[in-house]
Amino acid sequence: MTDAIRIGVVGAGAIAQLAHLPVLAKMRGAQLAAICDNDRPKARALADRFSVADVFTDIEDLLELDDLDAVVIATPNHLHEPHVLSALAAKRHVLCERPLSLSSRGVERILSAATKAGRVVSVANNHRYRTDVQALSRFIQGGELGKIVGLRAGSYHAKRPSEGWRFRRPESGGGAFLDLGVPLLDLALWLSDYPEPARVSAHMDRARGASTVEDAMVVQLECVGGMSFLFDVSSVYVGEEERWWFEILATRGSARLAPLRVIKELNGRATDVSPTGAAGRENAFIQSYRAELAHFLATVRGEVSYEPPNDQVALHRIVEVIYKAADEGKEVRF
Repeated sequence: MTDAIRIGVVGAGAIAQLAHLPVLAKMRGAQLAAICDNDRPKARALADRFSVADVFTDIEDLLELDDLDAVVIATPNHLHEPHVLSALAAKRHVLCERPLSLSSRGVERILSAATKAGRVVSVANNHRYRTDVQALSRFIQGGELGKIVGLRAGSYHAKRPSEGWRFRRPESGGGAFLDLGVPLLDLALWLSDYPEPARVSAHMDRARGASTVEDAMVVQLECVGGMSFLFDVSSVYVGEEERWWFEILATRGSARLAPLRVIKELNGRATDVSPTGAAGRENAFIQSYRAELAHFLATVRGEVSYEPPNDQVALHRIVEVIYKAADEGKEVRF
């Protein structure tokens, strides 16, 4: 495939406006063919801004567009699975914002449909593509820090207006943990090569009632072999500034993001071996999406080998058990 890959963006919300559309509009080898959103005036305004020819309000109409190669799914969470399945049925390659589905069985259905269609399906786990994360991964894969024994991560975001689909659990699938914690969980599992989970305990704060989403959650996940993960997230943080942290504890060192700091035991002393140049001039958020989208396009062209996101089944099974533990208020074993 040598011509530019024609891409339709489905969903014109914040992530499409901040990442997908501005990055794809400037990316060599990609052509924004259409925007689809149920708010036609918003879609038309964005199409004019990014020089996109066609606008649709129904994904089925977009999928009939001639010479459309791929779609980016950036709709509300509960629509991800049906929209991905529709795109695959139409023989389009798919990049879907996380979560790929609201259930592990839904992920399995998508993987099966992608195999049947012979098309690429990818998940927008953009943290994996960050320059500092890639550098950290090389330290871990090279065994320089020894064995990972623990990981501590968290994200505190300031309170936002309590309205829209994100605050209705049937549509969002969850609140603070699904939005802020699952990206951390995915990154933790990916960097640690998916250890087998053993048991989990979780506590959630939910101020608006059982039918709504949680405002905060603390999760402790223990794995076979002794590795432990701890996640602490809040979407109603009152503080001087929002926070995000990610730290790995290992037998011969430690590492944290961001900025990237790697400490290694050398000759019995803790030594800073942090690589220089791991953080570029470009904003880490935009850089990660640029790298992610470039990888997706290279996969569609066949320039890099396609690896189906089978790991998302394991991720979602863990997420399901985490919410079970939080809902029941007790430890749950796998």
